[in-house]
Amino acid sequence: MNYHFSLHRFTQKTVLLLFLIGTNTVFSQKPIPKQSDRLQQYLGFWVSSIDYKTDSVAKAPLIKMNNYPKIDHTTMAVDVFQRDGEIYNHTLTELIGYDTKTDSLFALGKSAQGQMFLGTGAFTTQSDWIMKDRDFTGKETMTVSFDFKNQTDVYLKGVNPQNEMLWQTRYIKKNPKHKNIGIQLVSVHEEMQKNPKETLKYLDRMGYSYIETFVYKDRSFYGLSPMDFKKLVEKNNLKFTGSMTFYDLPSDDHQAWKKAMKWWKECIEDHRQAGVEYLTISNNQIKEIETLSELKRYAEYYTAIGKLCKERGIRFAYHNHSDEFKTVENKVVYDYLLENTDPEYVSFQADLYWMHFSQINPIDYFKKYKNRFISWHVKDYKELGQSGKMDFELYFEYTETAGVKYIVAEVEAYNYPVWYSINAAWNYLYFNIL
Repeated sequence: MNYHFSLHRFTQKTVLLLFLIGTNTVFSQKPIPKQSDRLQQYLGFWVSSIDYKTDSVAKAPLIKMNNYPKIDHTTMAVDVFQRDGEIYNHTLTELIGYDTKTDSLFALGKSAQGQMFLGTGAFTTQSDWIMKDRDFTGKETMTVSFDFKNQTDVYLKGVNPQNEMLWQTRYIKKNPKHKNIGIQLVSVHEEMQKNPKETLKYLDRMGYSYIETFVYKDRSFYGLSPMDFKKLVEKNNLKFTGSMTFYDLPSDDHQAWKKAMKWWKECIEDHRQAGVEYLTISNNQIKEIETLSELKRYAEYYTAIGKLCKERGIRFAYHNHSDEFKTVENKVVYDYLLENTDPEYVSFQADLYWMHFSQINPIDYFKKYKNRFISWHVKDYKELGQSGKMDFELYFEYTETAGVKYIVAEVEAYNYPVWYSINAAWNYLYFNIL
């Protein structure tokens, strides 16, 4: 992640200002330009709402729809199941794809009654999709319209050739969580500031299992007490698993050290109450380090924090950016920290993007320092998996070697609307990597 500041020292206004400066790509979003890209909104696992007028879902929804990507994500296989008592019967299957020659969407489907149809159409706006169905005699049978309320909510209706309503329904995304994918909330920072309840609801629907925060301030999270924030997270079927926290290395005197340790004890206790499993820290002062003796103080500082964390049942990890790969007295900073912090107390959270950006092969570190990396930040130069620069499939062959327990998606380079990109990150990890 690319936010270099100490959260305990400044106001909310300053935090936001630095955030805007450091991640301005977030606020230069573009619309979804291509039909094929817009189609990807339909990927994933959906269930019908209780009624098409609401986004509420029953414990046993009437319809389930599973949409799997095929070829290059411009095609998907769709299977629809309808509840009959306690079982779900397969009622419809489709192959939906994008055609490059006509810049159109096509669907080939078959119902449980054996009737096949061919649908043609396109997105008419960013959120409206219309398909006209014909049977194999060439007769027009139905027009189906899709209205994406957001990335997790789509309203469908079918009308006959006379424009008479045949049916209407509403699907709510309900992606599975068994692959345990987390997300760093810097990815939805603005959304969390505006409406944390709604934001967490969407993350739950998209299939994220847990969250990692970076906004611990004044002993609170987004203005909520540790317990209240924990309750809000759990109410939305998520876990508050990780948190990035900041407190600069104290000056070399007893009182400053004592003050820092007091802050960390309070911080750790607040996170313990919130149910957090691990804390991370990063360092924005590495550029200023000129000697190994200076670096030694940081190693001692992180070990001291790690001891406090372990005493309270929490893991502690160091998060890298790019400065860690500079050398001090012919020693790479990152290597020094790995070799001079106690593995019992200090783990590491590898940011794969910053390693690649620094022309470092992460695999070399995972092999050399086995079991030191409890967490990865999985981030790309564009939306996750879209730059073609990073070999995530190869990296993920080394999760066991590295000792990874927490996979955290992070999006900071936005070329599409925020929720489209967040949804695409989960799709990429779920369907392509894990």
